[in-house]
Amino acid sequence: MKDPSFSVGVEEEYLLVARGDGALVSEPPPSMLADCEDRLAGQVSPELLRSQIEVGTRPCETMAETRADLARLRRTVAEVAAGHGLGVIASSTHPFAEWDEQKHTDKERYSELARDLQAVGRRLVICGMHVHVGIEDEELRIDLMNQVAYFLPHLLALSTSSPFWRGRDTGLKSYRISVFNELPRTGLPEYFDSWGEYQRHVRRLVDAGLIEDGTKLWWDIRPSARFPTLEMRVTDVCARLDDAIAIAAIYRCLLRMLYRLRRANQRWRIYARMLVNENRWRAQRYGLDEGLVDFGKGAVVAYADLLEELLSLIAPDAEWFGCTREVAWAREIVRRGTSAHAQLAAWRMALAGGAGPRDAARAVVDALMAETVRDL
Repeated sequence: MKDPSFSVGVEEEYLLVARGDGALVSEPPPSMLADCEDRLAGQVSPELLRSQIEVGTRPCETMAETRADLARLRRTVAEVAAGHGLGVIASSTHPFAEWDEQKHTDKERYSELARDLQAVGRRLVICGMHVHVGIEDEELRIDLMNQVAYFLPHLLALSTSSPFWRGRDTGLKSYRISVFNELPRTGLPEYFDSWGEYQRHVRRLVDAGLIEDGTKLWWDIRPSARFPTLEMRVTDVCARLDDAIAIAAIYRCLLRMLYRLRRANQRWRIYARMLVNENRWRAQRYGLDEGLVDFGKGAVVAYADLLEELLSLIAPDAEWFGCTREVAWAREIVRRGTSAHAQLAAWRMALAGGAGPRDAARAVVDALMAETVRDL
């Protein structure tokens, strides 16, 4: 088998907010997206809701190249938004937006989704980060998807940025997952014995008229229907650029680690979805704070300890890709917390200073605008 390219690309979704009061902008000026498209041809697009915008890096060979491209995309979108009196936040929920005040983008694809999903679709005021890694062989793509699913909760825990919903602390570090779970064809992927089995399942849905193609499978990880990649979709969007790059680098290294095992006629143990879903819930609920289950040990283990084991597993791969520094940044995320921790800290600080709930939520938006363009 020819070695995969392991090329990497990152897609991020952002929310557009008013600079004055931090409110989510349900109808941004059409010229804003047009200006972004002029400066970022082919790398920016609308999303389901008008208050969202999506960017995507080019296929990259190194994490340094990925970081540079993603920094350029963030910086450009923020500059264009500022020129229209708006701000951009890389957060998976808005601290106080009302979902029923949002409007979907006026494109046929999004109109069809709105008709199909109804209230479930209207609630999708959420943003995520997707990471594509080039795995050209189709059978290998399915095999690695089956194995790497075990690590998806570990990646989610590092990324959490959605503790608020409609002005309230939800008690979850990633409320985005709760909202997204309402859609069909979400969550952990099925286990497939082969690429052919996967294709047969997709064809059954297509032939029944339920979906047009594999792009309507919104699993936490999926074979991309557009590119020869394995697309990781479980993570929240990160407020800080270096956090996003660390997570993308770890995911890429995990795939190469699993490929190394395969070349040595070994593989990662496949655990039942019900077990991996327990860790998915713990990552959604607690983020980094309460640990995840090590199913080999049969016990909950502190996230910091799990991270050290994971970094040891992928150390040869990080060295191979030249991204040892990028994956090591995950220790910094654990030390200071994710965006969810920072948002909650800003909220509580504002409340302690005498702000009301709405003003405290605005303080969170202000902090997110600053973090989104930090270190670009």
